[in-house]
Amino acid sequence: MEMQKLVLAVLIVAATAASFASAASSLVTFVFGDSLTEVGNNKYLQYSLARSDYPWYGIDYSAQKLGVASPPPYLSLSKNDDALLKGVNYASGGAGILNETGLYFIQRLSFDDQIDCFRKTKEAIKAKMGDVAANKLCNKALYFVGIGSNDYVNNFLQPFLADGQQYTHDEFVEFLISTLDQQLTRLYQLGARKIVFHGLGPLGCIPSQRVKSKTGQCLKRVNEWVLEFNSKVQNLLITMNNRFPNARLTFADSYPHVLDLITNPTAYGFKVSNTSCCNVDTQLGGLCLPNSKVCKNRREYVFWDAFHPSDAANAVLAQKFFTTLFSNPPSIPPQPSP
Repeated sequence: MEMQKLVLAVLIVAATAASFASAASSLVTFVFGDSLTEVGNNKYLQYSLARSDYPWYGIDYSAQKLGVASPPPYLSLSKNDDALLKGVNYASGGAGILNETGLYFIQRLSFDDQIDCFRKTKEAIKAKMGDVAANKLCNKALYFVGIGSNDYVNNFLQPFLADGQQYTHDEFVEFLISTLDQQLTRLYQLGARKIVFHGLGPLGCIPSQRVKSKTGQCLKRVNEWVLEFNSKVQNLLITMNNRFPNARLTFADSYPHVLDLITNPTAYGFKVSNTSCCNVDTQLGGLCLPNSKVCKNRREYVFWDAFHPSDAANAVLAQKFFTTLFSNPPSIPPQPSP
């Protein structure tokens, strides 16, 4: 099954986009991120191990909340494809804020790589429309950025990788934020004005982390680190809004929604939130492979594999974002709590 039908958070992207456009059908969206928003770029990376174009992925996938088509993967388009004018998805499974994140996946597009791809996209748009029209298109477009999970799950939290040994968490999160500052600044310099940064969810509660607990509970310390990261990102966006003219950088806080879904699954029609529907090897890979066994009732599980929500969970989260994401004024950045 094509990777376009991977279990994604595409509905969340579309719901977020709705708040920025009165005519959704004319919205141009550029998407950056990791496997939660990838629609097929890694399929075109011959040696990438961060792929999910396996038979079980996408078995329940659908995206129909808005009349907005999911932007195509950048690597599927030709250099001068007219589709570039309507929005592109640069997201890549295994990608992180840091270039070294996901190194053991061999091939993936880091956030820096994705920004480089967008630079090439803008050059192609300029060639088609001229500088003035290209700048206008890029200024009006929506930029969705959902990245950072792999910097923890597939970097800092892996004991055999250098960053987890080299840095304390205080040092690591400052490294992430300073790098992200430079990257978002690059996007702004390339014409991005309306940027939505999708915060991290409670990573301490995903199956790949829960197995590290003797009792199978959420890892409290990991969740505290995630809250600290989210808080610092939110402060960064506020600073950048003050720093750059016409910048509209928004923080989309998914943490409380995902945590509530995990801690109160029955309230949303789920039965299982502490393990995955697909019987995966959480110690090695954690993806649902073609020979894996899948649960009988997929709609009862919050998680599909060791890392990603099920399609049923994505639908619930998308509805939450669609109705509440920007209905309230910006909140004070959340502070880490026990």
